[in-house]
Amino acid sequence: MKYGQCVPSSRMLITVLSIFFTLFHIVWSKDITEKRRIELRDKAKEMFYHGFNNYMTHGFPLDELNPLNCSGRGRDKKDPNNIHVNDVLGEYTLTLIDSLDTLALLGDQKGFEEAVNLVIQTVDFDLDSKVQLFEVNIRVLGGLLSAHQLAIDEKLGYKIQGYKGELLDMAYDLGIRLLPAFGHSRTRIPYPRVNLRYGLPKGETSETCTAGAGSLMLEFGVLSKLTNDSRFDEVARTAIHGLWNRRSKSNLIGNVIDVESGKWIHPIASTGAGVDSFYEYMLKSYVLFGDAEFIQIYQQAYKAIMEQVVDKSGYFYLNVNMYSGELAATWIDSLSAYFAGVQVLAGDLENAIKSHLVFYNLWRKYHAIPERFDLNSKKPVVVHYPLRPEFVESTYLLYQATKDPFYLTVGEMVLNDLEKYTRVECGFASVKSVITMTLEDRMESFVLSETLKYLYLLFDTDHQINSLDSNFVFTTEGHPLFLSSEHVSPPRSSLKNFDSSLYTCPNLPKLPLISSTYFRPDTEFVRSIIGHIPKEWPTLDEMGWCLDPRLTKDKIDISRQRSEIKARQPTKGIIDLDEPRIGKLWKWVFSR
Repeated sequence: MKYGQCVPSSRMLITVLSIFFTLFHIVWSKDITEKRRIELRDKAKEMFYHGFNNYMTHGFPLDELNPLNCSGRGRDKKDPNNIHVNDVLGEYTLTLIDSLDTLALLGDQKGFEEAVNLVIQTVDFDLDSKVQLFEVNIRVLGGLLSAHQLAIDEKLGYKIQGYKGELLDMAYDLGIRLLPAFGHSRTRIPYPRVNLRYGLPKGETSETCTAGAGSLMLEFGVLSKLTNDSRFDEVARTAIHGLWNRRSKSNLIGNVIDVESGKWIHPIASTGAGVDSFYEYMLKSYVLFGDAEFIQIYQQAYKAIMEQVVDKSGYFYLNVNMYSGELAATWIDSLSAYFAGVQVLAGDLENAIKSHLVFYNLWRKYHAIPERFDLNSKKPVVVHYPLRPEFVESTYLLYQATKDPFYLTVGEMVLNDLEKYTRVECGFASVKSVITMTLEDRMESFVLSETLKYLYLLFDTDHQINSLDSNFVFTTEGHPLFLSSEHVSPPRSSLKNFDSSLYTCPNLPKLPLISSTYFRPDTEFVRSIIGHIPKEWPTLDEMGWCLDPRLTKDKIDISRQRSEIKARQPTKGIIDLDEPRIGKLWKWVFSR
């Protein structure tokens, strides 16, 4: 049986397996107690302050914290071409701005007010700093806008007395400084970098990634709404049009484009790095602004992904040529862990659960998620993990949608591993290698603005923001943005409802509902995809049938137009329920 093959199944066998895994749940319950949930919530909060207080002590007013050397990190002025540092760091107290709304959501009103006042007193964007448009937008502009909205909103309880809108003024000043990135492009797709004082740098590269140019709408749109200056909305919207109008006939978009010629430099479609947040912002822009244009783009793009990018197994998403659909690379990256969260927001819960399981099993294997993992060799090909939040974000959103305690246990796993492997005296250090778990002297701002925030909100199940039912979203940097009804477009009755069933295998029977995702029959099948198979646990195929654990090596045949993992050939096929191997399985269950 091939991994993605659609096959009919026996209702009796499904019933037996459902009873089996329900009993399994009773025997070995993974549910987190209320006491443990509160302990984990408090632990996530303590971990945030461990990182934040050390930044304020050793890093401020520089942009980041070096947690191993207990020092601050600023721009690399000796090497202006060091984009890995200088694209993000601009000498504007990045980590403080990125953490403002986290302080509020943790219920630290005093700390929130002090941090806001400190930003107002110390930050000035009149800087000779060439920075990346995308990073400044999501981290700094988004951070200022979110904190401003929280500081003036009485309903959520974070209003700052005496606050006069200074953060919005700063956001507007920053937005004006970012506009030159748009004005010089023939396609109106923005250049990737801009100097905050002098505008578009002379000789700046015209090559930009889709995510960088197409993930500006939330922040720029809100800035326009709050300041009545339509320029920000217009340029962000025009950039989206510039990208989407250059899609392939099959509605796929590439990774890197030349903003002058409009030609795709890297015509590879995926859901990962370079493309990722474009899809996220189309869906969230519809939620926030109510503009049907965005959901229509999302629906067309998602349909193309589910027809041409998703692997036949339905669990992971490939890198394919946007024109031919041919497989271009056999790896997946950690950034694509966000996609399950987007699928949750779109209502495609079943596919969200499946794609999340891939990264769940990667985390179980390495206690982190490598930047790139090759599905062919079943090994990391880029081994570092900078404490990224995408997997945690999807875990949080899946819990909000399902209330399945499985996702609390996933959060507990992540929290424990971050504490065990990355906590150091002065903060949390990036993982240099998931193989050796050696550390690197950097704590990026998203550790506080996203990773630990989402863990806290996951365990704080009664937090008011978890029950908001309005046009509010978290940006791709984890900043909550809100709009009142006066700023939202009225719904259009002509817009067709999104039907996720169009993108699922029609002959594949739905798996039996079990009390926890942990006990879905396909959970361990995904574990086998990435090559992490404990000896004591039987191998499962995509339908949950137990197979003989002796496997041939899985390979991706890149000579085919689409990825196809060669079929594993079980020595005896589906296990007979009367065979003695079932006894071994039960023995393993009751020994846990």
